[in-house]
Amino acid sequence: MENKIALITGATSGIGKACALTLAKMGFDIIATGRRSDRLDELGKELEAGARFLPLVFDVRDREKVAEILGNLPADWSAVDVLINNAGNAHGMDPIQTGSLDDWDAMMDINVKGLLYVSKAIIPGMTARKSGTIINIGSIAGKEVYPNGNVYCGSKHAVDAITKGMRIDLNPFGIKVIGIHPGLVETEFSLVRFKGDDKRAETVYQGFEPLVAQDIAEIVEFVVSRPAHVVLADIVVLPTAQASATLVNKNPTK
Repeated sequence: MENKIALITGATSGIGKACALTLAKMGFDIIATGRRSDRLDELGKELEAGARFLPLVFDVRDREKVAEILGNLPADWSAVDVLINNAGNAHGMDPIQTGSLDDWDAMMDINVKGLLYVSKAIIPGMTARKSGTIINIGSIAGKEVYPNGNVYCGSKHAVDAITKGMRIDLNPFGIKVIGIHPGLVETEFSLVRFKGDDKRAETVYQGFEPLVAQDIAEIVEFVVSRPAHVVLADIVVLPTAQASATLVNKNPTK
């Protein structure tokens, strides 16, 4: 029996990379997408020995490129069993009145439209086969709104709503649709949000033990290994120190 195929967006770092490594160990063939070809090359070298690997370099914001590349996958890669929409970002943390239009565009284009472009390319194959699993990586920001989170929270609320809509529309085809909504995960996320400000990014994760990318990958591992009749539809996962989007029990000595 041929291995199942998993397509993971934003696989060059963080949660996406951890998911690729974990699913490869489970025996999945891996299609990994990202904007940084060197990072994809590194990922390929780290994968489980013998795992089939197809790296695809593109930006999920590029509607035409997404359709061109994913619409023309090699025949032996075209039947995607698991789609993980992981690519996403946060830019800036300004109040709405001083927010940057460029930052807003980046968040809506990647977090929302990019997810839709990739899903549009992959879902028809799943509906034709009447099987598949779609995992959308959301955020606690898709469940709560916090000060200065405005547009980022809006984009992640959209991911949550789209996930629920997908689950309804794809229910007749037996396709599993799952939303995973992490709280604070120590990745490159804050470094991007604060535009390379290392010191500011580091303070986000100080004083407590945050989640790490592998924690989310292990949830993905559990989700995709459930029997056909079981779907963990909506998962919120937080570090123990975090009670809500903004309430974190920090010990400055840690």
